[in-house]
Amino acid sequence: MGGLLSQLWWGGDPDAVNPVSGLTRRDVYAVQKSWAVANANPVATGTELLRRLFRAHPETKEFFKMIRNLPEEEFPQNHQFKAHVINLMSSITLAVNNLNQPEVVVAMMNKLGESHGRRQIQEKHFDDLKGVIVKMFIEVLKLDDKTLGSWGKTVEFWYKHIFETLKSDEPR
Repeated sequence: MGGLLSQLWWGGDPDAVNPVSGLTRRDVYAVQKSWAVANANPVATGTELLRRLFRAHPETKEFFKMIRNLPEEEFPQNHQFKAHVINLMSSITLAVNNLNQPEVVVAMMNKLGESHGRRQIQEKHFDDLKGVIVKMFIEVLKLDDKTLGSWGKTVEFWYKHIFETLKSDEPR
């Protein structure tokens, strides 16, 4: 689909790979379109995502002092937890919305790596989160293989730049 109409519609070759992000315009569109659905109720989505993370990897709950000793059903009433959920979802939304400006996303991910490194969060923990996100997207959003592939490339792009600045005294 490389015709003139396609070029006009997509604002360029829809299958050209951006050298910074590794994403095509089609990938960006698929990620942004599917994220709009996931982000329709950001607090509920983010809360469910973290609940699933804590169930699959209980040790990650230790990073969250505000809910460390709370039962799962009390998470939504905790204002600090809710604030973290809003920050998480806002960060993902900003990263998704700015995929057409990959250099901006690189700076955002580097900053995220620095802030999480100070909390001793490691690459393993990000990989655990990725597995939870993929499973949740498959179950809840019923994403097709192409869209999942676009998300995979997007997360790899993000993680590459998070890991550049993620520092920890423990081995990764």
